[in-house]
Amino acid sequence: MRKTLLLVASFAAIALLSGCASSLTGDTYSRDEARTVQTVRMGTIEALRPVKIEGTKTPIGAGAGAVIGGVAGSGVGGGRGSAVAAVIGAVAGGLLGAMTEEGLTRTQGVEITVNEDDGSMRAYVQAVEENEVFRVGERVRIMTVNGTSRVTH
Repeated sequence: MRKTLLLVASFAAIALLSGCASSLTGDTYSRDEARTVQTVRMGTIEALRPVKIEGTKTPIGAGAGAVIGGVAGSGVGGGRGSAVAAVIGAVAGGLLGAMTEEGLTRTQGVEITVNEDDGSMRAYVQAVEENEVFRVGERVRIMTVNGTSRVTH
């Protein structure tokens, strides 16, 4: 019974974690950004640099890990010391769950430095998209809506 409960809790945690990831690519808009006027600037790419975009750090990963760790820890000791083991398991599971969530939602990004037509030099960071390749010297559009900018072709 405990193994079944642990398995169900594990699958629930994975489902919750995978549903929380948001896209940071240049072609993804939030619902709030849709049908909103955008400012468009033009520029030329001066430099590109690969970066890592850290994953999300919500209470869901830690909470799911704590539940799984607590359930697993409570089975240790066969009644004696199981409360202590459950607390230790919950703390360890919470830490592991938080690290797992951050690791699963971490993504590869690119820092795009653009010399804009108005003479300003700005850098933008966004997730790497499979079908979009940027090159130094290429002309690009910088789309800004609600304070969020993205670089596109």
